[in-house]
Parts: sequence; C-alpha cells; structure tokens
Amino acid sequence: MTAQLKTNIPAPAAPKKPKETTQLGITRSDDYGWMKDDNWQAMMADTSKLDSNIRAHLELENSYSAEVMADLTPLKDAIFEEMKGRIQSDAATVPSPDGEFSYNHRYRKGDQHGLYERVAIDTATKEPKGIPQTILDAEALSKDHPSYFDLGAVAHSDDQKWLAYGVDASGAENYEIFVKAMTGEPVSTGITKSAGGLQWAMDNATMFWVERDENQRPYAVFAKNIHDPKDEPRLIYKESDPGFFVSVGETDSGNFIEISAHNHTTTEIWLIPSDAPETVPKCVSKRQAGIEYSLHDQGGYFYILTNAHGATDFAIMRAPMEETAFEDWEDYIPHHSGTLIIGIETYSQFLVRLVRENALPRIIIRDMRDGSEHDIAFDEGAYGLGLMGGYEYDTPWLRFAYSSPTTPRQVFDYNMETRERVLRQTQEVPSGHEPSDYKCERIQITARDGEQVPVTLLYKSGLTKDGSAPLLLYGYGSYGITIPAGFRTSILSLVDRGFVYAIAHIRGGMSKGYQWYLDGKLEKKENTFNDFVDAGRALVDAGYTARGKVIAHGGSAGGLLVGAALNQDPELFGGVIAAVPFVDVLNTMSDDTLPLTPPEWPEWGNPLTDAQAYKNIQAYSPYDNIEKRDYPPLLITGGLTDPRVTYWEPAKWAAKLRDHQTGDAPILLKINMDAGHQGESGRYDSLKETALEYAFAVAITQD
Repeated sequence: MTAQLKTNIPAPAAPKKPKETTQLGITRSDDYGWMKDDNWQAMMADTSKLDSNIRAHLELENSYSAEVMADLTPLKDAIFEEMKGRIQSDAATVPSPDGEFSYNHRYRKGDQHGLYERVAIDTATKEPKGIPQTILDAEALSKDHPSYFDLGAVAHSDDQKWLAYGVDASGAENYEIFVKAMTGEPVSTGITKSAGGLQWAMDNATMFWVERDENQRPYAVFAKNIHDPKDEPRLIYKESDPGFFVSVGETDSGNFIEISAHNHTTTEIWLIPSDAPETVPKCVSKRQAGIEYSLHDQGGYFYILTNAHGATDFAIMRAPMEETAFEDWEDYIPHHSGTLIIGIETYSQFLVRLVRENALPRIIIRDMRDGSEHDIAFDEGAYGLGLMGGYEYDTPWLRFAYSSPTTPRQVFDYNMETRERVLRQTQEVPSGHEPSDYKCERIQITARDGEQVPVTLLYKSGLTKDGSAPLLLYGYGSYGITIPAGFRTSILSLVDRGFVYAIAHIRGGMSKGYQWYLDGKLEKKENTFNDFVDAGRALVDAGYTARGKVIAHGGSAGGLLVGAALNQDPELFGGVIAAVPFVDVLNTMSDDTLPLTPPEWPEWGNPLTDAQAYKNIQAYSPYDNIEKRDYPPLLITGGLTDPRVTYWEPAKWAAKLRDHQTGDAPILLKINMDAGHQGESGRYDSLKETALEYAFAVAITQD
C-alpha cells in the first residue's frame, strides 16, 4: 500500500511577536510566546475561554496537517484495523479476591471503557459461587461525555457495600467524585477538583482525596463523610512547598491511611490509623533533601525502601511502628550496588521485592518467619516483569505479570508457601500471533564516553542486516522511568512491514540501576541525548538500518529526547514523531506558575536562581537550539487541556522549526482540542492516534 505526504500545500506561517525576558542578567527573545494564553488556568477548566487568535492558529495547524496527511487515511485505517484485531474484544482482568467477593474489569465487544463487576466466591477455594454483578458500567457513563471521558480511581469500601469513582470530562485531570451503593445509582459528592485518587477509611464512610490548587498542582488532602451531603470537607494536610506534590493511599495491610509529599528526589510520609480517621496525621520521618523512602507494614514493623546512607540502588530498613523517625531506622536488607530494588510489597507472612540486575528484573520472596529467600526469574534475553498487588494481605498468593517483545502478557498467581505457579491468563491475539515469526535481541552499544547502553530489538525473523530496513528508535530517559521490554501488539504493524523496532535504555532511566538515572539528569542530562544518538548510529553501523532511515519516537520527556537528538544529528533521522513533547524547557522551567515546574527543578535544575542550571538547560533545550538547516518530516502532537506539557510547547516548537526549515519536508502539528496529556482515553480511540503516527512512519520511509 503506497501512501505519501502532500508536500505542495502551503504551511501556516505563525506571526512573530517578539517578547523579551531577562533573568540572571541574561536576555532572551521569544517570537512565539504569544501562543501561551494569559488565562491558561481558566482555559484548562473551560476551553471556550481560549484566546480567539490562538484558537484560530491551532485550528489552521490542524487543518494543514490533515490536508498533508490526507492520502495516509487508507493506510492509517488499515493499521488501526490491524491493531484493533490484535485486541481481544471481550478482554477481562483476572478476578482479584477480597474476602467474600472477587473483583474485575471487563470489556464487552465494542466497548471502549468496559464495566466493573464482582462475583461472590468461596473464601477457601476462591472459586466463584454465583453470577457476576455489574457494579459500574463505565461504557454507559462515557456516553454522557462525548467529547472526553476518563475514569479515575474506582474503589470499594471495606464492607464492600459502597463504590466510589472519579470522572474527568475535559482531559485536564480534574476528577469529580461520585459514590454509589453497589446496586444503586451514583451520587455526586460535590468534589470536583480531585487529582484522581481516593481512599476509603475502615469506617466505610470517611473518604480521603487530594485536590489541585489554582496552578493544577496536587497540594492538599481533604476528608469527609462521603454519605453525608451536609458534611463539609475538612483539610487534613496542606503542602506549603510548591515543589512537592501530594498523594494519598493506604499501607499494604490497610491499617493506615498514607499521605505522601514528594518531589523526584525527596519523600515525607504522614500516617493516620484507618480505623480512627479523625486522628491527626503523624509524620513518619521528616523530609531530608535527597532522601527517598516508601513504607510497608508487617509484623509490628515498618519496612522502609530507601536510598538513605548512600544506598544508591536502595536498601530496605525497618523501624518499630511506635518509633519511626530517621534515627530509629535499622538495616534489614542491605544495599547491593548494581542490584536496584524497584519496589516491595508486604504480606502477613512474606516480604516481596522486585529487583533489576543487568537490565533484567526478578522477584525475590522472603519468608518473614525464618528469613529464608527464593526468587522468580525467566530465561528470555529481554522481558518485562511486574508485581500486581491485590486486595488481600493475609494470603500466601502473589500475583505478577510477565511478557517479552515476542511473548504475549501472562498473569501468574504464585503460592509463596508451596512455590506453586499458576498461569491465570495469557493475552490473546485474536488475529493470530506466532512468536517464532519474530526475533528479539538485547544488545549493548558503546556510547561516546565508553558506557555500555542496552538496546532491545524486535524484528521479523530472517532480517538481512544490510541497512535496507527502516527502524523506529524509541526512548524516554527521564525521571528514572525504565521502558520495559514487554509485549506490545501495536508495534507489530510496523515490524510486519519490515521495520526494526528498537528501545534504547538510555541514561536518565534506571535500566542499569539508580546511578544510571543520576548520570542522566541535571548537569549530566546531555548523556541522555548522546546515548540515544549513539544508539541510532551504532544500529546503522551494525546494518540494522541506514542513516536517514531511523525514525525517532518519544513522548512527553521523550519528546524532549527526540527534539534534542534531532538538533544534534538531523541527518541520522528520516523523521521524528514527538507526542506531547516537552521541548520549551528553559521557558517552562523558568515559569514557576506552571503545574510541574517547581516539583521538577530537582530533575532539570532551577534556571531562575542557578546560572549553571540556566546554561545547562539552554544548551540542550530543543526550542532554543533550532538552526537554519534541512529538517526531516516531523509529526508533533499535543493536547489543549494538557496540564503536564502545555499545548503551547509543541505549538511554538512547530512554528519555529518551520521558520528555520531550509528543506521541503513538512513540519506537522496536530493539537487534540478535546483532550489532555494522555490523548484519547478509550481503548480503540487511543489506537487511532497510534495508527496515525505509524502511518506517518511508513509513509516517510517508503522509497
């Protein structure tokens, strides 16, 4: 199927309205600063308030992109149908037991959002003993919000008589909370600015939630009797530092409500007994800059996953529940350099930790009665492994998920007592999938400073490494986030068309431990971009592809990655797909009113007060390093109500790139006028966005 971009259509030329900014004695000018709506906070809640000139420009950009890509429609539709055909239409999660019931989420054929249900079970065997009961029909709810619908947390009370859930109808991530009896109709609680999470107390009436401030930051925890419309929300905790975000949940046992105040490098946790929700919260251990910790309760102790005392790859400490200050912590499982402890879960008799070593994960189980340990690992060269948690604490059963680039996702229940492993579910691919048709490799490339960077590759078996194949190079590389080498049905639409799919596990993530993250942030941020470019170059040298056949793909901070890589070596790339890209780094990190700016200074540096941070950011910020040159085709996307990467970042970047483009490749901007950071929320609608990206990749790599 041949599809091409139309390159003879006049592109929008955004007006230039230079705006000068001076900080730290340095003056810079921004021709496109006008694209930021001065009233952006109000616009997030009501998009009709968007400045008419900005709206007109964004709509012009959308029209241009649609016209340029008009001939891609048959290909896009074909890819969409392929991806849709790989999704089981009536997929369901494995039921998760909780006392007398088991809960799951299920789709009916054609559903975008599905429904939530429960079934009565035998408490000994966990087998169902009745017919499933629908407790929330999300599909029906979505019909009331045709422009945008996203469901936040869905949580039942301890007595299992009540269900609470949140609805975002704009994409701005402000959720209205509703409550309903399991068989009743939902009632709005009047809570409209929840950040999405919610937590029941043991009295089955008190609800805790986090609210956002005027700058869209989750800053305070409130509580109220969720059944009493006259009960006014009471403030439980308010964060005074705009650099810290707040969340609320519960400990593993469910005995404590847990309030966490955190940025990317520092944590402070407060606890409230769940059976006494009126209690004033107690601080576990006061925040100390650079000290992270999470809390897990078991057997009269809190087990604390932390990087304290130089534990770069984290250690587990413990403290008596009555004495939790930092000085009361004692070593339990010591730090082992090179073995990153990703997370832990506690049960009444067991402590489980997920670790990553040599870029591969494994699960280690400790019997808390005698201290004995055993682990769960797999033999493939690259795979993803994740703990799935559950409702029950007093159980020997652990649930985890496994997949690899060639192996569909499997869900296992594992008996920590007997070591019995039960396969509960294997991801179905209705249109068919034969793992032997594909080859997965994990290779190491040598970066320019000599560091070994892991790269995961997926391609059709029998690939000839003669440089003729196009290659999609994906990366992220920020906040310590590691892209797992898991199974993704969507990418097969590219691989089946001859693409090599590559994930570069670059510095800034934690593929090789926490130090891997530290070596890709702040003053070392350039390592992230260098690793990505060096991975692309190495794959060219190895014959997987050729210069000009690499498509760079990244989203959010991954958009920063591909933008910086493009500036560094534009000829390497045949095209760039940048989804909701964080590319105006200097301006964004200099605007302390934006939702994410103060909390992210530990990641990027604060250019308002630190001259070196200003210099570092200015050196790599994609928007600030555009030059007159031939750029390859770009597809840039954004969301009008995105509170994470605001719409004007991709809009400004597209305008400036186009103004500096000396070649004839199109610079395309597509702003979703009815969504935010996550794009479309339905399971099929979201595929349409991916299908467009992949159709673009195919079109620009055709000879």
